[in-house]
Amino acid sequence: MASLDIITERSDSAVQRIIDVTKHSRSVVRTVLIEDIEPLLQSIRAGVEFIEIYGLDTVPVPESLLAECERRRIPVRLLAASVANQVFKTEKKPKVFGIAKVPRPRRLTDLSDMTGDLILLDGVKIVGNIGAIVRTSFALGASGIVLVDSDLGSIADRRLIRASRGYVFSLPIVLASRAEALQYFQDNAMRPVVFEAEGDLGVADLDGMDERLVLMFGSERIGPSGEFSDIAAKSVSIPMNPAAESLNVSVSAGIALHARARRNLSR
Repeated sequence: MASLDIITERSDSAVQRIIDVTKHSRSVVRTVLIEDIEPLLQSIRAGVEFIEIYGLDTVPVPESLLAECERRRIPVRLLAASVANQVFKTEKKPKVFGIAKVPRPRRLTDLSDMTGDLILLDGVKIVGNIGAIVRTSFALGASGIVLVDSDLGSIADRRLIRASRGYVFSLPIVLASRAEALQYFQDNAMRPVVFEAEGDLGVADLDGMDERLVLMFGSERIGPSGEFSDIAAKSVSIPMNPAAESLNVSVSAGIALHARARRNLSR
């Protein structure tokens, strides 16, 4: 801690940079604030370019983070408590955070040369669910996620980074329109399967399919849109207690990805 510089003046250029990046009204998002130790470490390991990382002068910066920053030559400084109070005001002050450059948005064509299954989320808007699916997709070998009608303007959304624990930068996540996604799947002869209450197959049948699949999920209330259901090669259902209304979409995705893990993790 003693070797780290401490920002004690509001006039330091880093202070204005932090204030600017926390504004909710930014029209162009080129930098993002990433907070907490696990999202920071995962983002660094994923190759995200950091401008600087900050801690509070009242809390020790974890040694694991300091070591990773030293290895990647990322500068680390501390904020004096008085300055941190000016920066975050009514917000909860993160104990450690960084300002990073937003990576280039991924495109559907970035998914073409990969071999793992894709996840399509159609109309899934709850950021916590999306974040949980991102973490599970990375852990169980999916090669990417396509988000349609998610209401997200960028994957560099502070809420999504937090919900995914930083794994949002570890695999391609594409924001696409419904028409773009449909065209991409058709042009690339990809085999979509849709998850519905009354499916042609059970989730256990997925383990026997050796080809690359698009696993399609919609919101818990209405499921995937008709356009995606119409192009599905198969529909799949997850067995459950009939007294239960539905499964959370992140749970459903996790069950499906576990069924496909033998194939996806062997690639």
